[in-house]
Amino acid sequence: MDGQSRFPRQRTSSGDAYRSGPVQAPVGGTGTALPGATAPGCALHRRLHLTLDPADLVAVGSVRHRLRTALSHWGVPELSDTAELLSSELVTNALLHTGKGAVFDAVLGTDHRLRIEVQDGATRLPGRRRDPDAEYATSGRGLMLVEALADAWGVQLRGDGKVTWFELATS
Repeated sequence: MDGQSRFPRQRTSSGDAYRSGPVQAPVGGTGTALPGATAPGCALHRRLHLTLDPADLVAVGSVRHRLRTALSHWGVPELSDTAELLSSELVTNALLHTGKGAVFDAVLGTDHRLRIEVQDGATRLPGRRRDPDAEYATSGRGLMLVEALADAWGVQLRGDGKVTWFELATS
């Protein structure tokens, strides 16, 4: 089952061209290089790649900080607030609900469209709460935020898990 049947209003787009560029160190790792430090105008250097350990929820703050720094460095700080919020939701979901780590990728394409992907090792598709008391719950609204704020988003199953992604365009 693809993500379309569970989230019928979900939009899709082709963003698979955003796959190249240097790789950054894991969040908990020792690498300190800033994303795009070599040539910020070069599309190949507008990529942030982070690996997160299982259940490392403290790393979510680091992801937000590094994403904000990267977006500022890439010249699109106006995307920071929305990108941080939606990234936090996807990363937290991956770490909480899969029991595995996650891989975070943010790429700013030459068209100034930001694509963020969070890959995890679970093949179970995300779903909305079906509980009638869900509106009073303290969690469970992340994908509704993604759907409301992203220009496009989706879920792709892969052999080793899934990728949940969203895109934001600059104005």
